[in-house]
Amino acid sequence: MSTRLTLFVLFASSMIGSAADWPRFRGPNGSGIAPDDKPVPVEWSATKNLKWKTTLPGPGSSSPIVVADRIFVTCWSGYATDGPQSAGDITALKRHLVCVDRTTGKILWDQSVPAKQPEERYGGMFAQNGYASHTPVSDGKSVFAFFGKSGVHAYDLEGKELWQADVGDWDDRRGWGSASSPILHGDVLIVPALVESQAMYGFDKNTGKQLWKAPSEGFAGTWGTPVLAGADLAIAVPGEVWGFNPDTGKLRWYATGLQSDSVCNSVVTDGSAVFAMSERGGGSVAIKAGGKGDVSATNTLWTGPNGSRIATPVLYDGRLYWISGTIATCRDAKTGVEIYNERIESSGGGTTTAAAPQGGGQGFGGGRRGGGGGGDYASPVVANGHLYHVSRRGEVLVAKLGPKFELISRNTIEGDTSDHSATPAISSAQLFLRSAKTLYCIGE
Repeated sequence: MSTRLTLFVLFASSMIGSAADWPRFRGPNGSGIAPDDKPVPVEWSATKNLKWKTTLPGPGSSSPIVVADRIFVTCWSGYATDGPQSAGDITALKRHLVCVDRTTGKILWDQSVPAKQPEERYGGMFAQNGYASHTPVSDGKSVFAFFGKSGVHAYDLEGKELWQADVGDWDDRRGWGSASSPILHGDVLIVPALVESQAMYGFDKNTGKQLWKAPSEGFAGTWGTPVLAGADLAIAVPGEVWGFNPDTGKLRWYATGLQSDSVCNSVVTDGSAVFAMSERGGGSVAIKAGGKGDVSATNTLWTGPNGSRIATPVLYDGRLYWISGTIATCRDAKTGVEIYNERIESSGGGTTTAAAPQGGGQGFGGGRRGGGGGGDYASPVVANGHLYHVSRRGEVLVAKLGPKFELISRNTIEGDTSDHSATPAISSAQLFLRSAKTLYCIGE
């Protein structure tokens, strides 16, 4: 093989995803579990196990994804980048998809899209989501970004735009903004435009052609991201769990069991069962996937008390784990029986606080938030038998998974007091942590 051909093959192979990728929100099929068992550091700081940090073009709360030697993340610029007090001219608002070199942290390219107007004003509870809450998704050859009202945009890995599509421009009726992330099913890009048009869409990932649209008023009050449960596309909505045909967008089955009028987290699955959790008295439920029509009576495996509020739990080794505010919880996934419900002591001797911001607070570029609010936004992730939980104030708790709660460490990166709402990504013994305006690579 000639030197030129060898270099071409090496370059091409480096641009194709691998089994160690973290290609979507919460990694492979939204599981939150690292695709390999390589150990990730359990301790770090601004001077320990921090390989690099990169300042992003603006703030955001979307999560990073990993594709081979590249990291992709979204943010916004031009308007309200330092909280409501810095709002300025909303017509200058832009959304960005940023590509970062995994080895060095260098920004390789940055594609921006002017925001479709009129856009929602920054402030109140909308400020808790902002304009970059949707995590991109990749098939290892292209990357797909959902920019809310500004549509869906497909790029190749060099940043060339391949196609774009509109999916609606509605405002959220509660003023909370939009957050659900796109996923892939074979050649179908599934976009949950649950706020923008109260619908899910299926697009041909190669051409951008709309394959199907599944509209429903029942999507109102939903901020979760769907998962693939066997042959079904599953998502929780207020009051129910739904299973769709991912190739056609047709509803196959539904089940009751949740009582809340909003669902802020995502369902998780073991491939055959779907686990959905609500809050504020909404309860939780496990549903066997499959069937036709109303499967509440036949497919309900268990119902239980409230679960995680905003963060999506992680299902690992037959147990469901999550941390909500000051409480760490573990349940048996088969029965729903609680294994532990442990209060977490703070490093100062008291209990930890979720430190969630209130509407009209300091915003994504401002200082550390205080108050009760809605709890932490990031979802827990797992690597090598350890759970990583990110609080909005930037403290990362690391706990050993098992039948008893065992806190291993608490980690912060000194000097970054901004909002931490993004779920980390894990790939090949490295953890990629995103604060409002900074991306970090944690690794030994």
